[in-house]
Amino acid sequence: MLAIRLIAEPDRLDVLVLPVRAADSAELVPTAVAPPDGTADEAAALVPAARLTGRAGEIHTQLRPGRTPGRMLLLGVGDGGEAAWRTAGAAVARSTTDETHITIALPLGVTPAAVRGFTEGLLLASYRFRMTEAGTAPTLDSVDLLLADPTAFETTIATARTTAAMTHLARDLTNTPSSVKTPQWFADQVASAAADLPDLRLRVRGPAELADEGFGGILAVGGGSASGPRLVELDWHPADARTHVVLVGKGITFDTGGISIKPVPAMKLMRKDMAGAAAVVAATLGAAELRLPVRITTLAPLAENMVSGAAFRPGDVIRHYGGTTSETTNSDAEGRLVLADALAYAVQQLKPDLLLDLATLTGANAVALGKRTAALYSENDQLAADVLAAAEAAGESAWRLPLHTDYVEYLGSEIADLYSAPAQGAGSVLAALYLREFTGELRDRWLHLDMSAPSWADGDHAEVSRGATGWGVRWLLRWLASVD
Repeated sequence: MLAIRLIAEPDRLDVLVLPVRAADSAELVPTAVAPPDGTADEAAALVPAARLTGRAGEIHTQLRPGRTPGRMLLLGVGDGGEAAWRTAGAAVARSTTDETHITIALPLGVTPAAVRGFTEGLLLASYRFRMTEAGTAPTLDSVDLLLADPTAFETTIATARTTAAMTHLARDLTNTPSSVKTPQWFADQVASAAADLPDLRLRVRGPAELADEGFGGILAVGGGSASGPRLVELDWHPADARTHVVLVGKGITFDTGGISIKPVPAMKLMRKDMAGAAAVVAATLGAAELRLPVRITTLAPLAENMVSGAAFRPGDVIRHYGGTTSETTNSDAEGRLVLADALAYAVQQLKPDLLLDLATLTGANAVALGKRTAALYSENDQLAADVLAAAEAAGESAWRLPLHTDYVEYLGSEIADLYSAPAQGAGSVLAALYLREFTGELRDRWLHLDMSAPSWADGDHAEVSRGATGWGVRWLLRWLASVD
């Protein structure tokens, strides 16, 4: 990631960035540390001359040959709120790829929220995933933030850096091709990332342990693959924790659809079908690094849904952890089967205060809400409101959808307790209702996020880079920091 320094006096002014806010007419923002003589006057004159609006992310570049700084960037920061500064930070990262170092003069009286937003935008937008170094162009590698009192923002920068680093980790895990990313590989990555963090405990169950303990859903979905399934259980348990949260993330490391095989266009990006597991693991590691005072147990049920003679069949009845059975007539509705095991285990064995799951669960998520917004389901109004507030603050989009009681009848099976994949429509809602059946006494403290759509971006947009987005990590860390 970018190296970021907090400084009160600039010692390298090749490129200087000055903020411009949107008002009745755009105006240069007074900075905490005055720029070199004459620079502020020149910048103020340029704002109307260049017809700047000050909208967040707008950039005007002024060349100044033979002077210091040699290049000046006027950066729109909108209304000066955190979201606007996040957009501005992303714009700087994308427009300075020919530079190796820049200095940014932050406003007089800048808030910690603005500094966090700018830093997150800068770091997140600079992310790139490549499995080769060939042809990689030089990129920005260091940034100085010019402030009157740098020490006042050290904690803010540290939090932003951890948030970005863990989002990068979730993106890396999700972007990695499935030729590499087997369930065991994913578990190994978690073990490596957790090794240097105190108060973290990791347990990884393999096929034999899953069979002994009755995780029938995970075993069924993973049974068709030469790479056996795993269940990762990662526990962050600080001494001062008063609340226990369980996070569950869907971890299908590749999804062919199984015997109900997908068409090629729908299959080619199925390396992303473990983005929920990546998000909850990365958020837990981030919480440990930030020493958040909340106990978190993360469950990542991992499996490859493959086609073979050992694959589970449409019409099979699966016995989940705890004994509930599911009739499944669509092996491409596999994510809910592994999640059901993990949810039942969490309720029966871990008994947390709150239970959340994140999953790239249905294509219906995108049909209902488009490509940037997750579908949120919960019967707990306060929990839903808190998560939505954290998502908005973090710049991640979610929308609450209803759990219609009259759809529950569609889950009825003649030969099992539940029918796992009803085909009457409202696919995202029905999947959520199915999962709810495994939440037991935690039904009123459970929240589900269908995040298939926002887990992947077709192109760069603000702080989101093309490919895996790491959706969920940012809001989870904010929400977990607020849990009492």
